Amino acid sequence: MKVLMLNGSPKPKGNTALALEEIGKQLEREGIAYEIFQIGGGAIRDCIGCGQCTDAGCVFGADDGLNAFIAKAKEADGFVFGTPVYYAHPSGRILSFLDRVFYSSSEVFAHKPGAAVAVARRGGTTASFDVLNKYFGISSMPVAGSTYWNIAHGCTPGEAAMDEEGLRTMRNLARNMAWMLKCFEAGKQAGVSLPETERGAMTNFIR
Repeated sequence: MKVLMLNGSPKPKGNTALALEEIGKQLEREGIAYEIFQIGGGAIRDCIGCGQCTDAGCVFGADDGLNAFIAKAKEADGFVFGTPVYYAHPSGRILSFLDRVFYSSSEVFAHKPGAAVAVARRGGTTASFDVLNKYFGISSMPVAGSTYWNIAHGCTPGEAAMDEEGLRTMRNLARNMAWMLKCFEAGKQAGVSLPETERGAMTNFIR
C-alpha cells in the first residue's frame, strides 16, 4: 500500500515538506510506502471549465505536471495534501492544481482516504485546513484525522522541527491513515464491496 502526498509549496525543503516527511517516516514504520509529489515553482494553470478533460486528466496537464500526478494517484491507496498558509488561506498554486485534478479525475480518489495538512508562521492554519478538506467531502473520500487539527508552525525553513506538538500531530495522522488503509484492505479481502454511488442528478435552482 502507498500514500501519495502533494507538497503545495514552491519550496521543496520548506516547513510543509518537513511536516509531510514526518508523516512519511511514520507511515514507513507502519509498513506503508509513501511518495511526495513536489508541485514546484513553475506556472500552474487555473481550471477554465473548457470541458476538454481526457482519460489522462487535464488537456493542459502535461504542461505543469498535473497529469503525472493523476497517473500516480491512480496507483495510490491514500493521499495527504500539504500547503503553506498565505494570507490565512492555502497557496493559490495548490488550489489551482487540485481544482483541475478533481474536476478532471475525481473518480480516481473515490473511497480512498485523504488528509490535509497546513503549515503557517502563526495564523490561518485551520481556515486553510478546512479549504483542502472540501476536496475530500465532494469526492467520496474518507478523511483521516489526528489528535489535533493537522497543522504545524514554522517560518524559516526547518523551523517546524521545533514544533513538537505539530510533529506529534503528523505522526498520529500517519498512524490513523495506516490503520484506515489496513482496515480497507482487510475489508476488500473479506469481500466487502464498495458502496454504490448515485450520479446524474444535478439540481440547479435560480434564486
